[in-house]
Amino acid sequence: MTFKTSMHRRTILKGVGMAAAASLAPGAFRPLYAASVAPITIVINQSPWFESFRKTVEAYEAETGNKVELDVNPFAGSLEKQRNSVRASDGQYDILIMNSGWFAEMYAGGFVEAITDIDPGFTLDPEVYTLGDTVYYNAEKKTMTSDGKLMAMPVSPLIPMLYYRGDLYKEAGLSAPKTFAELEANAKKFHNPPDMYGIVQRGARGPHTVAYDFYPYLYGFGGGIFNDQSAGDYSVTLNSDHGREALDYYIRLAKEAGHPKTAAADQAEVIQAMVTGHSAHIMMVIAAWSQMDDPNKSAIVDKVEWAPPPAAEGLQTAPGLGHWLAGISKNVPDDRKRAAVEFLRWFQTKAAQLETAKAGGIPIHAAVYKEPIADEHRYRWMKPLAEALPHAVNIYQFPEASEVIAVLELGLNRAVAGEITSVDALNGMSDEIEKIMAGHAYKTDKLTPLK
Repeated sequence: MTFKTSMHRRTILKGVGMAAAASLAPGAFRPLYAASVAPITIVINQSPWFESFRKTVEAYEAETGNKVELDVNPFAGSLEKQRNSVRASDGQYDILIMNSGWFAEMYAGGFVEAITDIDPGFTLDPEVYTLGDTVYYNAEKKTMTSDGKLMAMPVSPLIPMLYYRGDLYKEAGLSAPKTFAELEANAKKFHNPPDMYGIVQRGARGPHTVAYDFYPYLYGFGGGIFNDQSAGDYSVTLNSDHGREALDYYIRLAKEAGHPKTAAADQAEVIQAMVTGHSAHIMMVIAAWSQMDDPNKSAIVDKVEWAPPPAAEGLQTAPGLGHWLAGISKNVPDDRKRAAVEFLRWFQTKAAQLETAKAGGIPIHAAVYKEPIADEHRYRWMKPLAEALPHAVNIYQFPEASEVIAVLELGLNRAVAGEITSVDALNGMSDEIEKIMAGHAYKTDKLTPLK
């Protein structure tokens, strides 16, 4: 495998597997795990789960003898490279590792080729999470539904989870909170600033910061941003009574049991508060799990436990998807497309995903969460994650999502900072989002403003 960054390029591992002699008739498709296919290049972001993906790719190379190059970039840099490549006459990258914030853009723009168009015989393993059916796209309906074509393969099924201090809970005789009322009561119980905060939340404005952390609260209280995206109804429902209840709760939690500088807290600050032993809870993407038990980073090794995000009484957990998918670029040669399919065919297997788990990654295959590895203390996050994943919510199904996210980031940050009331924030954001959707000719409307 070659490993390329924007700064340098070096050889990490060459294929060490024995490539069996095999030939294919033109147009024939079958597993090529031991056969030679064209080298492929994958553009990917540098992230907490990258190392596990790299090790999984190495396992693929070792098993098949096929070659993979990884072009590794910062988050924004990866998106820029993907946009440039798919719009060129000849694409540089065969597999695009796409975030939930932009795969709708790639689908709707026609930049990604359906896996089943490349190989009509390809079948998605029935135990692979479809993550709100975001691996499919129905071009006629312009939405992600299971009746669409298979456009991508999950790579990292990231959702936020509740991280909590299991040792403190045990001492207090408490169980993991299932409702927001229980979370609030427990957070206040442990709140003893500045030594210990009941909970530390993200409130900073960023590319997808406070908005992403607010989703489990918004949807967990029964709210949402739009009425029914799958049906093409983009009427804005953010400023409903449920939305107000969620934002009031988020702000109250920060004021009464949280950090005094919540409005300035980003992901790094939230994680730091937890690993230094200064927070009893955080709601954080599951990809950060390994930092909790890393003795080089954490003062609370073996003390953190995980649970699905709480919900309002009578409702189910509703974490927002922040996952990554692998799509095959449309503007690359056919032999590279077929080689990309063979990598994805291998990647989705239970065996490959078990390797991903052992390497510290988040498996996309449900059966892995039932393996003995899930009973090991180090992987104690796996069973709670498996419980939460089927309830994950796909927040955006349209390519202009970044415009809506920018509105949410500003409005939520100002509300958390106390610059505006929750009512003003929700009404203002709803007005702006409705204008954005109308400007792009979506079917939309808005609710009567909150009083």
